[in-house]
Amino acid sequence: MQGLLLLNKPQGKTSYGAVSAVKKISGEKRVGHTGTLDPMATGVLPVLLGRATALASSMLDSDKKYTAGVKLGITTDTEDITGEVISKREVDITPEKICSVLSDFVGIQMQRPPMYSALKRAGVPLYKLAREGKSVEIPEREINVISLNAVDINPDCGEFAFDAVVSKGTYIRSLVRDIGEELGCGAVLSSLCRTSAAGFDISRCVRLEDLNEDNICDYLLDEEEAVKHLRSVSVTEKQAIRFCNGGQLSFERTNIADPKSGELIRVKYAGLFLGIGFCDIENQQLGIKCIINYPKVRE
Repeated sequence: MQGLLLLNKPQGKTSYGAVSAVKKISGEKRVGHTGTLDPMATGVLPVLLGRATALASSMLDSDKKYTAGVKLGITTDTEDITGEVISKREVDITPEKICSVLSDFVGIQMQRPPMYSALKRAGVPLYKLAREGKSVEIPEREINVISLNAVDINPDCGEFAFDAVVSKGTYIRSLVRDIGEELGCGAVLSSLCRTSAAGFDISRCVRLEDLNEDNICDYLLDEEEAVKHLRSVSVTEKQAIRFCNGGQLSFERTNIADPKSGELIRVKYAGLFLGIGFCDIENQQLGIKCIINYPKVRE
């Protein structure tokens, strides 16, 4: 089985757990996801099956969209509602104040990722160090919050929600942490749904509980959908055979216009997506990044 599956990950399951479930349903051993979601989060999780797993690194590193719930007045070690409470404070915040603070967080800025994350230090995930009671200095990283809008404010309960569009690498938990600090009362993430990732909207996703052995093929998209953002080149039968056998293709013979160094190109033959090539400017040729399909050639 091969292709792209757009999954709406359920709450309470890790991304790895979701992949394991897809493996069991599909019977395919080679299954992988792009863009990890925390267990408490739901939403868009692109899953690749079969040889399509080789496309993971070529998928669009696009901005992501989220809807997040916020609980004011507390902080936790994990920066979300599932963690151990560190502090509690009174909440006396107006909707106007919340909207004003949210606007302050729009734009390019530095963010300190959470200790409970999959980032690694000396090869060890930070969350493992955190569970052992260890703490390390986490360097800040540049992020871009493109938009941030409150969608539901309930000051009496000390809760609100927002829609966000953010760059790759942005931790919504840490964004909520920093918003809470700016509000002066602390805050944690109480819910999270990723509504768009890799250019795919949640409306195109299937729930894991709706998948089974009989219908999974109905939800499987052509693997080329995962890399449609890359420009393509059509090759001849001889070139297709050469490419799929590991041979480079010259720019001159493939008519690739204005190639950029390292640029990834979809290679196609007779409408069939063969794989991904990369532009080798020094040698003026298209190298092989991955082969996904093999052409049917005439005898």
